[in-house]
Amino acid sequence: MHDVVDLRSDTLTLPTPAMREAMARAEVGDDVWEEDPTVKRLEEDAARRAGKEAALFVTSGTQGNLVSVLAQTRPGQEIVLDRDCHIFNYEVAGTALIGGVQTLAIATERGFLTPEQVRDSIRPSNVHIPRTGLVCLENTHNRHGGTCCTPEEIEAVAAVAHAAGVSVHLDGARIFNAAVALGRPLPDFTRHVDSLTFCLSKGLGAPVGSLVCGTRDFVARVRRIRKMLGGGMRQVGVLAAAGLVALETMVERLAEDHAHAQRLAEGVARLPGCRVDLAKVQTNIVIFRVEREGGVVALVTGALARKVKIHQIGPAAIRCVTHKDVDREDIDRALAALREITSSW
Repeated sequence: MHDVVDLRSDTLTLPTPAMREAMARAEVGDDVWEEDPTVKRLEEDAARRAGKEAALFVTSGTQGNLVSVLAQTRPGQEIVLDRDCHIFNYEVAGTALIGGVQTLAIATERGFLTPEQVRDSIRPSNVHIPRTGLVCLENTHNRHGGTCCTPEEIEAVAAVAHAAGVSVHLDGARIFNAAVALGRPLPDFTRHVDSLTFCLSKGLGAPVGSLVCGTRDFVARVRRIRKMLGGGMRQVGVLAAAGLVALETMVERLAEDHAHAQRLAEGVARLPGCRVDLAKVQTNIVIFRVEREGGVVALVTGALARKVKIHQIGPAAIRCVTHKDVDREDIDRALAALREITSSW
């Protein structure tokens, strides 16, 4: 149990002692010159795990998604994505401002485009309209509560896109959560997409960084774009070392986070004035609605007073995310705080 129970995000994880030790001992070089041996090991490991030819270490998932879009589109094209996805909502319109591409945002049931939606969205050849340049997927899906898209669903969407000559990018910020939750190897989720990103700094617990994976030619293009965006880093092996430890030691334990999220969701479902779709709680995110006027603010401020931090994501919605720095006692403590606040509702 911790002094403060912080359920706002899994980006708040602290590096493990093993990560700190690896960072202190890391062999480093200039990564812009491609001479950092620790970064090279991380990129090789990431590519192998994802079943891709190559990978590139970038500062964040947002940067990874942006360089992936820029490397696979041209200004004036359109990208097809889910209306609730991270690229569309939380990446400061970088694809439009920097990439000059238009977004076609489609409402989906669970955060995942269907083959039919993709088929209907790919533009025909016509002088009046933009050409479709890329289809983007997100797995797991943040705003839909950590839901998982199966490899078969990804394959079906990719088949439609590829038949039309359109590439597919996977925002796999939490793709290891999906792999662990569904009990499937990572390459099952990635073999049919042209590019993907995944984060080291969320459930895997590293202090910073993401990986972009794809073919060698694609990674060569994104390396150049990363430099253009100011993302070229020097002796960054001190950070890559933590990423290697994260991949080696933190993947399988994600199942603990999922169990804690399930326990939290089941407890929230019993609270007056709160509603949660338990079928959507597949991984480490719990989103619940508060049906009492002013209830969201009351819960957030009341929980904070009880040393429990939760996150408002809408006028009537709260998101909680479990991670390695939250244990079962912390979950029970959070539920006790929420029960105390809602007991008079």
